[in-house]
Amino acid sequence: MNDNIIIWIVTAVLFFIFLFGIRIIRPTHRGLIERLGKYRKFAHAGFHWIIPIVDQLYRVNVTEQMVDAEPQEIITNDNLNASVDAQVYFKIRDDEESVKKSQYLVNNVNRQIVNLARTTLRNIIGTMTLKSANSERGRINDELHQVLIKETASWGIDVVRTELKQIDPPKDVQETMNKIVKAENEKIAAVDYATAAETAADGEKRASIKRAEGIKQSRILQAEGEAEAIRLVNDAANKYFIGNAQLLKKLETVQNSLENNSKIVVPADSELVNVIGDLAGVLPLKSDKQ
Repeated sequence: MNDNIIIWIVTAVLFFIFLFGIRIIRPTHRGLIERLGKYRKFAHAGFHWIIPIVDQLYRVNVTEQMVDAEPQEIITNDNLNASVDAQVYFKIRDDEESVKKSQYLVNNVNRQIVNLARTTLRNIIGTMTLKSANSERGRINDELHQVLIKETASWGIDVVRTELKQIDPPKDVQETMNKIVKAENEKIAAVDYATAAETAADGEKRASIKRAEGIKQSRILQAEGEAEAIRLVNDAANKYFIGNAQLLKKLETVQNSLENNSKIVVPADSELVNVIGDLAGVLPLKSDKQ
């Protein structure tokens, strides 16, 4: 019975040792296994077992990571204190040698990248004026990126990109710059308004001229039409109504004479038609009796 108890105890101890030695590594990490402080082997993603206490497994993140260089005051070339901040994106390469370098050749890779980025920014922006630094952010990013790639080449990492977050001037300078920008915007707005008003006035002027020209043209056409109508009537009268007009005049004279009860003396040897024709050129005789 004592033997059975010993077996059970030994089995339980071995079982707990097995449980405590189980290590699972996710696909986002790689592992470095050390035995008694000495590197033993590289661990890929998946199941691993180590001897508890004797072995140690160190997990290393191989996904893209971001570190903030933290805001710092940098004196620019024109003696202004600019608050500068940047972000660095990097990843540890997932092969064994790169993972070992990131852990054994540099102490705390994240912290070292931050310090290196801050120092590099001071060196770059310190040679520039505040205005040029704000207008050449792309160049600053490129220089920072290239310096980090060069300086971290032995760390087993890839510097993916760098992002310059801010270059803020001192508060009093910022207020002055805001006033200048505001004044420039108001100036541009005033010029645009004046230009729009001038354009509207020119448009109204052109419209008035067009209306006047239209009225003038309309009156010219109306006068020409009336003149043409008179000419046509005159031509028609001269062509068709010369004799009839003389006869009409004679008849109108007779009609007026009869309406005024005028008496007409007809000579004995005259015809009535000839008398009527002569009346067209003489005044009718008034009657003494009504």
